[in-house]
Amino acid sequence: MREFTVPPTETIADEANLTDMVVDHATQRPDHVLFSRPTGDTWSAVTARQFAAEVTAVAKGLVAAGVHAGDRVALASRTRYEWTLVDYAIWTAGAVTVPIYPTSSAEQVRWILSDSGAVCCVLETTEHAATVETMRDDLPALTRVWQIEDGAIAALTAEGAAVSDEEIAGRRSAVRADDPATIIYTSGTTGRPKGCLLTHRNLLFGTVTATGTLDEIFRDDASTLLFLPLAHVLARQLQCGTIYRGVRLGHAPDVKNLLADLAAFRPTFILAVPRVFERVYNGAKQKAHADGKGAIFDLAERVAIGYSRSLDRGGPGLLLRAEHALFDRLVYRKLRAVLGGSCTAAISGGAPLGERLAHFFRGIGVLVFEGYGLTETTSATTGNPQRAQRLGTVGRPIPGTTIRIGEDGEVLARGDNVFTRYWNNAEATREALDADGWLHTGDIGELDSDGFLRITGRKKELIVTASGKNVAPAVLEDRLRAHWLVSQVMVVGDRRPFVGALVTIDPEAWPAWKAQHGKPAEATLAELRQDPALLAEVQAAVNSANEAVSQAESIRKFRILDRDFTEATGELTPSLKLKRHVVLKEFADDVEAIYQKDPAAAG
Repeated sequence: MREFTVPPTETIADEANLTDMVVDHATQRPDHVLFSRPTGDTWSAVTARQFAAEVTAVAKGLVAAGVHAGDRVALASRTRYEWTLVDYAIWTAGAVTVPIYPTSSAEQVRWILSDSGAVCCVLETTEHAATVETMRDDLPALTRVWQIEDGAIAALTAEGAAVSDEEIAGRRSAVRADDPATIIYTSGTTGRPKGCLLTHRNLLFGTVTATGTLDEIFRDDASTLLFLPLAHVLARQLQCGTIYRGVRLGHAPDVKNLLADLAAFRPTFILAVPRVFERVYNGAKQKAHADGKGAIFDLAERVAIGYSRSLDRGGPGLLLRAEHALFDRLVYRKLRAVLGGSCTAAISGGAPLGERLAHFFRGIGVLVFEGYGLTETTSATTGNPQRAQRLGTVGRPIPGTTIRIGEDGEVLARGDNVFTRYWNNAEATREALDADGWLHTGDIGELDSDGFLRITGRKKELIVTASGKNVAPAVLEDRLRAHWLVSQVMVVGDRRPFVGALVTIDPEAWPAWKAQHGKPAEATLAELRQDPALLAEVQAAVNSANEAVSQAESIRKFRILDRDFTEATGELTPSLKLKRHVVLKEFADDVEAIYQKDPAAAG
């Protein structure tokens, strides 16, 4: 058993709450720009004074509508300014925010509203409102529903006009650090979502401590464009962090317009999940090869990775510096332009990024700060700040937390960021939190003597082959997904004679691959998934992935599927995690094909 503790650097006062930062900014620097909102082709500034006034006005509307301290208010919307505004208004009214992914199914929405006992809903669209209306008879606690695109903010502001400033100030100041702030429902990779109750202390601890370890990017003149769903704890924690530190925040509700939004906003750093970085890298590599510049890109890639690795070994030599400067003009500058041109740093979470990709981005001039955490740890519990980087790991415990590796290799965590309990689910709480306050994360990891953590897999996802070999799928899956043609991977083999894999092809890369190999443009993946050239391409990616594991853990056969995994079809959560039980059920025939005796079944 190994354990590592980093002493606390900050203390959260018992009387503190998340709205204090809004009041402090409005009082101490009212003209400071906290947000930029898209207005046509431009971005309009929202000052600290303006934001505080809007938060108060919406909070008054909630109070006038009958929301009491401790009541749950549901919020379903894409990532937009109104999400943040309503979130802080709910807290200012003394209530508890229950976020819902805007892509949630009707059944998921019904469960979250019913289980949380939400008394009100703030929704984004007509479709969201129509979904909730069909279930009102099953939700006796739900009394009011507002729609953002139908004037919810103006309606709440008007409704609360008679509520006094003193009443709202009293509501706000009565909220204590250990009062509930939000109930975030887990994305349900293993069954019905559980409501994770987080307190103001939980979110404030992460806000103050985690941003304090990243002074390099949370500067007063910094800016970030948020495009991850705010229903996810990682984006939510960043929202709180930017407001606390006064970093200018923009929202990008439609990922289809993300490149244009990045170019217009020009953030100094971004928050993303590893799949975003994989797509930037794979897209650039694929385009370079399609344009006949593949050799230049591949050399630039090797130089970037070599340059980054040299930074951990005393710095680059004269030749490497010269090569790096050359490729910065030819390649790296164009890659940074994809992120808006001013982005020099990024925060990555939600899944392991992979050492090679981390070195690649640092080598092109975008330092990726990778961390580790769960909803139950209020996002980050470890991190890789610039002054203590070890790429390939998820960093050391953030100040005030402890990481322990259990006898079975499970990662345990303890600190003020660890959640209080699951809402209405004492049994699940007992399974996750032991009597000494240790959270059993369900992840398998390794902790070195300096406190740097590596996540090697999920405890429930460990595959045990028929011969008794334990295999962690994550290592193989991460390496395979790094190939430009591959979208998603799921390793299989539990109680089977060997390890196999289900592989999906990236829909964006598929047309380019067909053009490169002389295939008809109209040819479908279902028609070509047994094509020898396609099988050879994927086999090369499999061979590369297998270099990271022993022969007994390596992928022996794979199956190319005729479509990608998506959230819409049910195989991915909103945070792009695999729902393995869904994949196994949906593609059972493809799994069986891997284990047929006929060698041709490998494809």
